[in-house]
Amino acid sequence: MEREMNVTYVTLGGHVEVDKYRYVYFLIMFTAYILIICSNSIIVYLIWFHQNLHEPMYIFIAALLVNSVLYSTNIYPKLLVDFLSEKQIISYSACLFQCFLYYSLNSSEFLLLAAMSYDRYVSICKPLQYHTIMRKTTVRIFLGVAWFAPACQIAVTVSIGALAKLCNFTLKGIFCNNLIYKLHCVSSIGLTVYGLSIFFNVTILPLAFIIFSYTKIFIVLYHSCREVRMKAAQTCIPHLLVLISFSFLFTYDIVIVKLEIEFPKTTHLIMTLQVILYHPLLNPIIYGLKMKEINKHIKRLFCLNKLKKCINI
Repeated sequence: MEREMNVTYVTLGGHVEVDKYRYVYFLIMFTAYILIICSNSIIVYLIWFHQNLHEPMYIFIAALLVNSVLYSTNIYPKLLVDFLSEKQIISYSACLFQCFLYYSLNSSEFLLLAAMSYDRYVSICKPLQYHTIMRKTTVRIFLGVAWFAPACQIAVTVSIGALAKLCNFTLKGIFCNNLIYKLHCVSSIGLTVYGLSIFFNVTILPLAFIIFSYTKIFIVLYHSCREVRMKAAQTCIPHLLVLISFSFLFTYDIVIVKLEIEFPKTTHLIMTLQVILYHPLLNPIIYGLKMKEINKHIKRLFCLNKLKKCINI
């Protein structure tokens, strides 16, 4: 612990041999961060620029990709600085803020995926009512709830955490997540119960809704012709792939923190890097390759760039 001007600092103790591999870590994560920003931003730009992509399904995809950029920006810049620093420390207030953003954006991901499942349900099960139900106002409400509802709930736990007394100043991680509550002198039962209620609201309920929506979708598709099934698969499969990958990675965080399972430090680091690396990179790849309209615009974009280079030559 270091105290300067009454600021409490926390040591990020999850790093492994930073002195030896700092430049390797930095190069890998810097490359990953640039790829995440570029790949997600390209698809968001295409959805914003092309009128035929101004539909609820693509708007939700754009929101999901913006969420990935915000999620990565919450973690990567600080991580890159730590790799090049002699000491891997963070102020307790900044740690709380990072923790707040981490769980707010993770929770938003589940709610956005739930909104996307509802959009697919209406599109496939109630096609004649689609434009009546999925209006611009409906989309705005879904986006507002997805981003602000988790933030408001998680802000309460962070505010309580800010008032707690610390007895430990070394966090067993490379960024701030729920492990921050292990630093407190006394564990709060009320805070734990409230945290579980948030987990139920922003994770279990959205997952249950997604399962319900897709059960209805599969029932309808079972009685539909092959052409309808193929068309539905083009939009549903990417959504399910993203949901499955995100759920598995998010489960790791819950298993480690809540069940207090101890892994070797190196294993813990590798798995943590996977959590922050795979999902933000997988999202644009899955939607870029599997969504026919987006894939078409990506091909046109790169073909146009090649054509311009040829003309300049």
